Amino acid sequence: MNTAVITTDYRSPGLKFLKRGKVRDVYELGGKLLFVATDRISCFDVVLPTAIPGKGKVLTRMSLFWFSLLKDTVENHLISTDLSDLPQELQNPEFDLDRRFMLVKKCEVVPFECVARGYLSGSGWKEYQKTQSVCGIKLPAGLVESQKLPSPIFTPATKAEVGHDENVGFDYMKDKIGLALASQLRDLTLKIYSQAADHALTRGIIIADTKFEFGLLNDKVILIDEVLTPDSSRFWPADTYKPGTAPASFDKQFVRDYLVSVKWDKQPQVPVLPPEIVAKTQAKYSQALKILAGISL
Repeated sequence: MNTAVITTDYRSPGLKFLKRGKVRDVYELGGKLLFVATDRISCFDVVLPTAIPGKGKVLTRMSLFWFSLLKDTVENHLISTDLSDLPQELQNPEFDLDRRFMLVKKCEVVPFECVARGYLSGSGWKEYQKTQSVCGIKLPAGLVESQKLPSPIFTPATKAEVGHDENVGFDYMKDKIGLALASQLRDLTLKIYSQAADHALTRGIIIADTKFEFGLLNDKVILIDEVLTPDSSRFWPADTYKPGTAPASFDKQFVRDYLVSVKWDKQPQVPVLPPEIVAKTQAKYSQALKILAGISL
């Protein structure tokens, strides 16, 4: 249970391996892309040596739920999650692809993570304590950890396949991709974050922050990759939320907290997660899916 299979190897005619991310493996299949969500988990931008069984299936189901909920607001890259749309060889149960893959459209990926923050937490809280701002956005004085912001803010980050993502300001993003596209992504990020946050509150969950990724398909912006999952978001129970504390969460903050508690130095020699941490993390991910989407795997 403790050791993850870090790589996957699907051999099939017409299937070409493209890249391995921290969690997802990407293949090319007949003019489309095959995204496979593994059970790998990363913290502090390092892939851990321990898998969380079923995690990839939770991420995929959660993303599908949000794609559907947001479809009238933003188009997405999804084509199919039907196993019968894969080559016969890949339908073999030994590959365990059912409910953990997406066939998606190819597009030009925008090289930024589009982060929306509604609450002051994580790297934003750390930066605020030093500068009273987050990614160049000046915030009111006297805010405390986890406090709700006067309004959600957009704080982009550079994308890194390996190593650390880096928070940047809107001006940096604008200089790289142009004012028109940067402004469109900022406005769309905040719009879909607010829509998702409103839904989550009806289920008793606060979405403190989240990150989106976008692509361009025929010059049109579409939503891609994972969406509003426990890997890409902070989910807090609304009934126990209290500003000035680090709230309990339904996301991988639980694993981050464990790694901090064992004084891991964030270098490549990563501690193996004990079985109880794996089991509790697995339960938190499944609980998030059940509460937000009403889905039990």
